Amino acid sequence: MITVTLYGRKECHLCDQARLDLDSLKADIPHTLVELDVDDDPKLLREFGPDIPVVAVGPFRLKAPFSLQELRITLSAATDRERHIEMVEKSPLLDQVYQQAVWTKADSFSSWLSKHYMFLFNLMVAIYLGLAFLAPVLMKARLELPATVLYKAYSLVCHELGFRSLFLFGEQYFYPRAAAGIYGVSTFAQATGLSEGSTAENLYAARSFVGNELVGYKVALCERDIAIYGGILIFGLLFSLSGLRLPSLPWYLWIVIGILPIALDGFSQLLSQPPLSFIPYRESTPALRMLTGFLFGFTTAWFGYPVVEESMREMRKTYESKRKRLQKTRDARI
Repeated sequence: MITVTLYGRKECHLCDQARLDLDSLKADIPHTLVELDVDDDPKLLREFGPDIPVVAVGPFRLKAPFSLQELRITLSAATDRERHIEMVEKSPLLDQVYQQAVWTKADSFSSWLSKHYMFLFNLMVAIYLGLAFLAPVLMKARLELPATVLYKAYSLVCHELGFRSLFLFGEQYFYPRAAAGIYGVSTFAQATGLSEGSTAENLYAARSFVGNELVGYKVALCERDIAIYGGILIFGLLFSLSGLRLPSLPWYLWIVIGILPIALDGFSQLLSQPPLSFIPYRESTPALRMLTGFLFGFTTAWFGYPVVEESMREMRKTYESKRKRLQKTRDARI
């Protein structure tokens, strides 16, 4: 018999209706009902509060509003799933398979990965960002060879244009184009003597310029990329601190908050400048590039990491089941 968990609260008419609907289905689809009040547990309130009532049965969840028919389909699917699992687990063929199975190094690695993948994700993003900031530190320390290696490596994934990059150890943190309209700061042309034009020669010079003692040394990733990966890292840390329990951001919010702003800022800039020049010329500001980049990185991680966690959760269950089966087989032999 399946177990159905109803997350709700007192004085909730939708919760009362869900309870009545579940009771009406009990004769056709036997189940045990467990009711949890989200107001009694802060964790439940954060996870389910905005969506109550929520019906959870096995891997299936229904968030309000839902119909009696949707409830019937969900409970039927969960019942069929439990029946199939039970048939498989009781199959003598499965016992034969497990008697021949062994716990391999690949199993150990996959099991470990399913539990620690977020640590690896966060570590990789942190290293990727950290090395980009290490490049100007190395230049300041006059270790030009390793710094040059980092700049060359990051140039494969980033334009590294000086007027769209952050600088360390200089008079300013950024040196924008004059067209950005930021008053009170030196422009890229004023600080470096290089042209801000959009010709291939000028862009190459802006990309190759890494800085000097006066203006400082540029970070090996542009402003927008720094914000994107910074947003990914911040959400990754928050997701880890939540115990991997934050629900995935709805896809439409990801598009509206994460994708549209960066697309509008980036494409309007691209389409306004040579060689395209389809619309009036504009140059985005460092603040706008970093804001849209952060929103894109943060919401993309918010949308994607919980989806990855669902897969990893199933992987953990699979390997835990295999471990128990192997232990049971070994105990039977003893």
